[in-house]
Amino acid sequence: MAYYEHVVIARQDISPQQAEALNDQLKALIEENGGHIAKIEYWGLRNLTYRVKKNRKGHYSLLAIDAPAPAVKEMERQLSINEDVIRFMTIRVEELDLELSPILARRDRPERSERSDRAEASE
Repeated sequence: MAYYEHVVIARQDISPQQAEALNDQLKALIEENGGHIAKIEYWGLRNLTYRVKKNRKGHYSLLAIDAPAPAVKEMERQLSINEDVIRFMTIRVEELDLELSPILARRDRPERSERSDRAEASE
């Protein structure tokens, strides 16, 4: 089986629970066809760089997939007819990266303000 990274952008007007349900549907579809999803990351509602199908924002999700090619093709077919999905992209990778993606790692990192840095430096 091959390894894939898959990103899905869902419409902005669905709820986060519906976006998570979409991820669960994709997981069930892959597992039905003999694959395995190693990681699912929901990145939340994020701004798009430009309008896509009249949407300025979208619910982003990243999936790390270990599946045969026909399972991925079927998943892409299902996504292409789903009205809640704005865009998706699947990339074949050599190995799965199971660590936090840079998007979530940046969100989890404690941020320090520049003012507190300056105050500590002047003391």
